[in-house]
Amino acid sequence: MAVTYSDDEITRLLSERKPLPNGWRGRMTLRRKRGHEERDLVIIGAEGGEFRLILRQSSINPLDFSVVLAVKKPQSNQLFRLRRHNGKSHQHINKIEGDAFYDFHIHMATQRYQEIGAREDFYAEVTDRYSDFDDALACMMADANFETPDNDQRGLF
Repeated sequence: MAVTYSDDEITRLLSERKPLPNGWRGRMTLRRKRGHEERDLVIIGAEGGEFRLILRQSSINPLDFSVVLAVKKPQSNQLFRLRRHNGKSHQHINKIEGDAFYDFHIHMATQRYQEIGAREDFYAEVTDRYSDFDDALACMMADANFETPDNDQRGLF
C-alpha cells in the first residue's frame, strides 16, 4: 500500500500551529446521534493545512469516547487520522508488535502501519495522561499545537 505521509510529515502536521476560531467552544457542543454524541470542527493551520477535530462520546458508557485529529488530504475529500485519543472501553492489539491492552490509549499515525496496509492510526500506546473525555480533549490540544484566540479569557475547559 502506498504511504500517504511519512513519519516526518506526520510530525510536521502535528506540530503545525492550529489556531482555534473565535467562538470555538460553542461549536464543540456535542449533538446526539444514534447511541452517541458527536461534533467536529474544521481548523485551518498556520501553514494552510485543513484539519478536523472530531469528538465522539457514547451516550451509555462514559469510558467509550474518541477525540480524533485528522487532516484533509490535498485535492481530496479524504481524511487522514493523525492522532486518536480513546477511552477505556475496548481491548486494543497492535498488529506488528502483538501487544494487547485494555486501557486508555492514544492511536498514532505511523508510516510502518501504512506500509502493511493497516489504518494509518492503528498503532496505539497506553496512557495515564487522561481518564475522561474532557481530559482527553485537553491532552489532544496540548499534543497537536492548538492555540486559543487572544480574546479567549477562559482556559481550555
